[in-house]
Amino acid sequence: MNWNKRKGLQYESLARDHLQQQGLRLFQQNFNSRFGEIDLVMLDNNTVCFIEVKYRKSLDYGGAASAIPHSKRQKIVKTAQIFMSENQKLANRAMRFDALILQQIDQDISINWIQNAFYAE
Repeated sequence: MNWNKRKGLQYESLARDHLQQQGLRLFQQNFNSRFGEIDLVMLDNNTVCFIEVKYRKSLDYGGAASAIPHSKRQKIVKTAQIFMSENQKLANRAMRFDALILQQIDQDISINWIQNAFYAE
């Protein structure tokens, strides 16, 4: 496993742990389809949350929050639709697209969970 992938999994684990502390339950991590990947699929009560995890070590170019462009959001939505079709037991639940932004600030990491970061169009 390369360095970037290992680091990515480390930050996804940090994000997962943070969200579990907020009461969400992990359903699946790193769901892949031909369109792309969803970092975390978690349940927030009866809502299925598709969560994109972003880490940035600096605020250059808008920091982590600017790292989910429209094209990436479209891929996440398509992948979420495939996930839901493969998990029929979740079919009657609401869906939500969240972002969890990890931003390096000096020696600390700021965590910003954005619920409904974007919507399916």
